[in-house]
Amino acid sequence: MSGRGPARRGVLTAAAGLAAVAATAPDTQAAEAPRSGAQRSRWTTSWATAQTAPTATDTVASTGLTDGTFTATVRLSAGGQIRLRYGHAFGTVPVLIGPVTAGGQPVTFGGRPQAWIAAGASLTSDPVTGLRTTEAGRLTVETRLPGPTGSLSFHRNTHASHRVDGVRTTSVYLLTGVEVTGAHGPVIAVLGDSMAEGVGTPDDADLRWPDQLARRLPGSAVANLGISGNRVLLDDPRFGPSGQARFDRDVLSLPGLRTVFVHLGVNDLQQPPGQSDPALVLAGYRQLVLRGRGAGLRVVGATITPFEGWTRWTPGLEAVRQRINAAVRTGRVFDAVADFDAAVRDPDRPSRMLPAHDSGDGLHPNPSGHAALAAAVDRRHLL
Repeated sequence: MSGRGPARRGVLTAAAGLAAVAATAPDTQAAEAPRSGAQRSRWTTSWATAQTAPTATDTVASTGLTDGTFTATVRLSAGGQIRLRYGHAFGTVPVLIGPVTAGGQPVTFGGRPQAWIAAGASLTSDPVTGLRTTEAGRLTVETRLPGPTGSLSFHRNTHASHRVDGVRTTSVYLLTGVEVTGAHGPVIAVLGDSMAEGVGTPDDADLRWPDQLARRLPGSAVANLGISGNRVLLDDPRFGPSGQARFDRDVLSLPGLRTVFVHLGVNDLQQPPGQSDPALVLAGYRQLVLRGRGAGLRVVGATITPFEGWTRWTPGLEAVRQRINAAVRTGRVFDAVADFDAAVRDPDRPSRMLPAHDSGDGLHPNPSGHAALAAAVDRRHLL
């Protein structure tokens, strides 16, 4: 079944040698308009992360910084001219940002080296003069925070190394995106949980399945919005607002977006308080699809991967998982589906992950498993 439009749905399979993505020239306004009819932005998000509020155990984020420097090193998907985006979704007071450098070049905001970001708001820089990044390149962003900042909105664990005042951290503070002009393939946001975030892969290896998908799609821009522990339906003090609650801020705010990939659901089943009614999870999926389509986006979903061997697995939850996956596979929930379950399950025991793909906890795939997930996405369904 073809998946070239929202009305045509199909189960995604591994795509090798498929038709190339239609391209638009870098640094020019894209000629094609999204389905909403609005003109596509020439800016797309090449790297992104989603924020949560700090808890008492998140010392730096909960306390904040005074005359501190946060240095992030991020792996881009698409390249080109860049600008930065900051966010303070969970802030209670404004924060002064700057001076900032990106790739060693000064960053300005309306021509000035510093700018205030309001509590709950976002802040986008000017295009960075004298800097063009390469596809799949690394970029170092150094942000001075004069402070005192108060508590900082952040992403707890990016599975990559950054620094606060010279001390290594895997957290990212305030910085939410690097936007570029050079994407000429699909522009995709992954609304996900710990698997998209990278649990089960080594730090600094860029082996998360969204990273591996980006490498299969030269010129594409992939925004990884995975948050460990995240769910479709319920908020959590540590794992952040649900996928439904953060959809507008984390997904719809991204420039140039064409497709959103929903990779959520396993935490609704196994994370207390668990959700044992498959109809409610499916209803949550359908709401995300309606909101995505309303914004002119294509919405691709994934089946829930097996997790027998995880501490909270039960035969009852396995039955719920199978019912949700059966409904998703019909093609009547999402515009297209990647069968992540089929990609990593053990054919001799479908309730568990294939041992070669298991990181060891029964829930999270290892790098081989992440590669199998990326290979299960058909690029034709991302256009």
